[in-house]
Amino acid sequence: MKNYILKTLLEEKNNNLKGMLYHNLQIKFAYNSNHIEGSTLTEDQTRHIFETNSFFAENETVKVKDVIETLNHFKCFDFIIEHANEKLSEKYIKKLHFLLKSNTSDSQIDWFKVGEYKQKPNTVGGNRTANPKQVEAKMKKLLENYNSQTEITVEKIIDFHYKFEKIHPFQDGNGRVGRLIMFKECLKNDIVPFILEDKYKMFYYRGLKNYESEKGWLYDTCLMAQDEMKKMLDYFEVKY
Repeated sequence: MKNYILKTLLEEKNNNLKGMLYHNLQIKFAYNSNHIEGSTLTEDQTRHIFETNSFFAENETVKVKDVIETLNHFKCFDFIIEHANEKLSEKYIKKLHFLLKSNTSDSQIDWFKVGEYKQKPNTVGGNRTANPKQVEAKMKKLLENYNSQTEITVEKIIDFHYKFEKIHPFQDGNGRVGRLIMFKECLKNDIVPFILEDKYKMFYYRGLKNYESEKGWLYDTCLMAQDEMKKMLDYFEVKY
């Protein structure tokens, strides 16, 4: 596999190149994935944090958690491109969660286990998820089935995402970890990755909610996001 996208991201990161694909994807991914989950930071504020490693808000209140989770998402993105070719495993997924949620207010709660599966039952969109006692077995089965496939397509990556979100293995951060996994698996399999933008949030949620009866909605939303990525790749003259 040529995998020009992954090679480009690693080259730009390792050489600290500004204003190019890696730089723009870091900001775009962190802003949108966090915003879907309720972050109040703007894209310009996210850009400022990435470019200066500092934050300044004039005449407005900003949650410290939003800033920390933005910084953490930058670390997650670095992790998935540096370890894109590793096999997806429980250890890998827990590492992503650890990077995302470390030093947040959630991490100070005794029963909130950063980098470990949830301790208490939770819901998503009003729907029940896997009981904490069932999570480990369900995750092992999900990963075993996914990794046993001889060829990974974008549809299979999206299918994994739905099943992962249905299990909802962590107390919080499942959506962001799940979207990072999709990006990583696209890179590993030389598939154009995609970022689900906040403007597609309702289509994305509809796709997840109705996936078992109509897979096309989630597929179409992800493929629309993939088309947006192709436009960015074309602009930066990155082959795919």
